[in-house]
Amino acid sequence: MRTPRALVARGTGPAVRDAALWAALAGAGVFAYRERVAEASPVLGLVLPLSILAVAVPGSRKRPGAAVFLANAVCALGLAEPAETASPYLAALAVLTYLLGVRSARTGAALLLFGACTAVDLALCALLGVGPVYWFYTVSMIPSALLLPWLAGRYRQARLALVRGGWERARGLEQRQRFVAEQARLRERTRIAADMHDSLGHELSLIALRAGALELSPTLSGQDRADLAVLRAAVSDAVGHLRDTIGVVRDGSDGPGGSGGYGPHGDPTASSVEPVEELVARARESGVTVDLRREGQAGALSPLVDRTAYRVVQESLTNAIKHAPGAAVRVRIVHQGARTEVRVANSAPSAGPSPVPVPAPAGAPASGHRGLTGLRERVRLIGGTLHAAPRRGGFEVLATLPDQVAPRRPGTAEELLEETGTGSESGRRLAAARRSTRRRFAVAVAAPAGLGLLLLGSAAYLAHQLTACVLRPADFAALRTGQERTELAPLLPDRDFRYVPDAVKALPAPPGTVCAYYRSSGSLLDQADVYRLCYSGSRLTAKDVLPSRPLTTSGDEA
Repeated sequence: MRTPRALVARGTGPAVRDAALWAALAGAGVFAYRERVAEASPVLGLVLPLSILAVAVPGSRKRPGAAVFLANAVCALGLAEPAETASPYLAALAVLTYLLGVRSARTGAALLLFGACTAVDLALCALLGVGPVYWFYTVSMIPSALLLPWLAGRYRQARLALVRGGWERARGLEQRQRFVAEQARLRERTRIAADMHDSLGHELSLIALRAGALELSPTLSGQDRADLAVLRAAVSDAVGHLRDTIGVVRDGSDGPGGSGGYGPHGDPTASSVEPVEELVARARESGVTVDLRREGQAGALSPLVDRTAYRVVQESLTNAIKHAPGAAVRVRIVHQGARTEVRVANSAPSAGPSPVPVPAPAGAPASGHRGLTGLRERVRLIGGTLHAAPRRGGFEVLATLPDQVAPRRPGTAEELLEETGTGSESGRRLAAARRSTRRRFAVAVAAPAGLGLLLLGSAAYLAHQLTACVLRPADFAALRTGQERTELAPLLPDRDFRYVPDAVKALPAPPGTVCAYYRSSGSLLDQADVYRLCYSGSRLTAKDVLPSRPLTTSGDEA
């Protein structure tokens, strides 16, 4: 249970961070205002921007786009403030745009927002008739503060998504590992159940066979025969109960290895079973006619192959005892090349009375037919094949086994893809996140290059605008009032200065004249005086030297 103090700390965390961010962004505005406090408006330069930022910063958590628009409005206030060229709140716009890139994944909406902000700024410039420096600020600095931080925020968002995707993938792998472990436990339980079915069922069948043989002995009394009959029936019932129990266990846990078999990487101790010769000898002692022959030289058999061959013979003998009592059984084991062939065939059952009750036919629903199904799966897992079918009135089981088990069993392509992550849903999502991250990184590199070219173009255009309207001081001194325009044309620049500050334009001019303005210097960094030439018709009437920021009205008429 969380303490009240922890709840308070958790609830006020975002508010404290927003307050700290607002204080940092407002500090730049306060510092800039102190530098120009004598000529700046306190409402436009301080009160209104800080109030708007106080709303925009916390609002960026739920409405990051609206917060960016408000920050752009704060920067646009600098266009209406004649005491400054660039807004000190440009950093606030950049920070909120970065947060937009981190908190919002809507690319189209962000680009529309940037277009709207730029359109509003350009319309305000046209409405106020600002100078070229303000136009340069509007078409270069504000778009840079909008686009570049947003790209950085998107890259950060992609990185965070990639990290989150990696942790989700790791969590999924952990869950899959637990699932695989659980499946391994279930497969082991099923394997044990299959071994019980194969081994114990075989032994019980032999016991029932011996009891049936003793029941026919002439030296026994009637009571002994009755007891043996009861014993034989009890053993037969036990075999049925065992089959039913194994069926319940295996029905709930069959899987790729659910037949009770081993995979190609099974327990190496699985070969610790008796030789096939001993198995056949015990069957003979129980009264079963069995003929065993080996052909060829046995190579170095894998323990799993040796155990599988034993299981093929054991299951075949058990089926012959159950389904064909009294039949002769032939076992052939042939070693040839790198493979071993195990063939077990029994003849038709004898026509005489059977000492052992004959179970339901093979394949009938009552018997479940579990033995051959598990045996076929066991053989398949080590890369072999098994065929079982009636033959010449009897039944034949043929298994072809490799002497050595391959490192991978056939049919594991999908499992391999799932293990490596290739083709899985998590792998595809991770690859998509990586592609998105690389694409955003490329955009984050290309966008600054494009904006750099834009800035260079804007600076070149601004320089052309400010240098093409320069009237050299010597040429200005050579001008005389009363001269015609055609006489003055060789001394005048190609164009006049169109971005004259309003304060300069407001200075009084001779009545009835039309004035043209020129810059006195081509320097882009220094403030240059303005030359004013006033014409009455086509004749020069007056010429004046006006400071770019006049404190008093001055005029000069020659």
